[in-house]
Amino acid sequence: MSPEEFRKYGHAVVDWIADYRTRLATLPVMAKTAPGEVRVMLPDSPPEHAESFDSILSDLDRVVLPGLSLWQHPRFFGYFPANSSLASVLGDFLSTGLGVLGLAWQSSPALTEIEEVATDWLRQMVGLSSAWNGVIQDTASTSTLIALLSARERATNYSLAQGGLQSEKDPLVVYVTAHSHSSVDKAALLAGFGRANIRVVAHDSSFAMRPDAMELAIEDDKAAGRIPCAVVATTGTTTTTAIDPILTIAEVTTRHGLWLHVDAAMAGSAMILPEFRSLWDGIESADSIVLNPHKWLGVAFDCSVYFVRDSQHLIRVMSTNPSYLQTSADGQVKNYRDWGLPLGRRFRALKLWFLIREQGVTGLQQRLRRDIENARWLAEVVRQTPGWNVLAHVSLQTVCLRYEPVGMSGESLDQFTLNWVNELNRSGYTYLTPAILEGRWMVRVSIGAEQTERVHVEQLWRALQAAVLRTT
Repeated sequence: MSPEEFRKYGHAVVDWIADYRTRLATLPVMAKTAPGEVRVMLPDSPPEHAESFDSILSDLDRVVLPGLSLWQHPRFFGYFPANSSLASVLGDFLSTGLGVLGLAWQSSPALTEIEEVATDWLRQMVGLSSAWNGVIQDTASTSTLIALLSARERATNYSLAQGGLQSEKDPLVVYVTAHSHSSVDKAALLAGFGRANIRVVAHDSSFAMRPDAMELAIEDDKAAGRIPCAVVATTGTTTTTAIDPILTIAEVTTRHGLWLHVDAAMAGSAMILPEFRSLWDGIESADSIVLNPHKWLGVAFDCSVYFVRDSQHLIRVMSTNPSYLQTSADGQVKNYRDWGLPLGRRFRALKLWFLIREQGVTGLQQRLRRDIENARWLAEVVRQTPGWNVLAHVSLQTVCLRYEPVGMSGESLDQFTLNWVNELNRSGYTYLTPAILEGRWMVRVSIGAEQTERVHVEQLWRALQAAVLRTT
């Protein structure tokens, strides 16, 4: 493709995306595609000869779009928001078009220094002190793995440079709750802790970690000859957006010398609102934090920011310094290859930088406050309606609810709940995710798509009531 052809089709692609965003509300939210249906539309073998780009673009409407669940749709209430604000989309597009790699500062100086600035802007926006340094990773899963690797190396005095965990006499233990994200367990397993050394700490009635139960578990492990290593606390759990008490947890981890990692992947965006920062009181005593601007904030996926207080420890754990990457600038600059798992990195900072500049802090704050108010409105009308229940405190933008017909409970209620929510999802009108809470199925309503306004939440509420009536 020549630059002139790229110009022509680049305009066509931008027009297609703009048209798609304009007509989103008229499209089904959830893909109605059966397993294998997309695959059978595609040839088994690659084309022998070049196809026209017009033909390729036509398959966006014929093949691709019908097979997608539309995360940017104003009636998408599933999972957590994964907004791709259009300014951020353009930043991502430019990053790909520039085609540069960050292997070292010298390989693309602007890539490194714009990332430094953008992550420091975000640090200031969420109210963290200047003691923190940020680096962009791909996802929270990777960030949590890096945190547990860092915790492991601090607890073992850098066993990676010696015999690794195989040379350690006593097992290391990681503390989580039943409401921690599944990626935490995965990270602990990949970091070599072993499933037997993942300790699930009891939670309270609001589904938050109990610091007293955590300390008892730490003391029990110490008495048994195990080494307490790390605690992963959560600001905004996936199921209910429960808030672990960071301040009290930090007092325990400080007393016992454990690494404290805070998973604020979704809820961290809310910390741009000063009135919500009390939700992570004590955060300055943590060792590492992850928040995902690619969720609620609006940065195009993937862009996860990992904040760490001791960046030199991170560099010691992650560094690699082959001769072909050494430069005369190394002692004066950041080489982000030493701040994470991959050697090379994309210019992810562009999409974060573009978003903050195009929206401004006040614009981002306004949208998040809108979503929180919409969630509170929905929770209130649910509470006031007979048969409907809100099952968890609405701390941010997620409402956990269930309709409970008179006389129905247990497995019958579970099946009823799954029936009506699945029927509603299959209709294409909206998208919700059911989840298990305290052993029973319920429905999460996660409000936060960029185009979602009060009218869409009102439409959802009418659709919920109609769905249960059809299923009763």
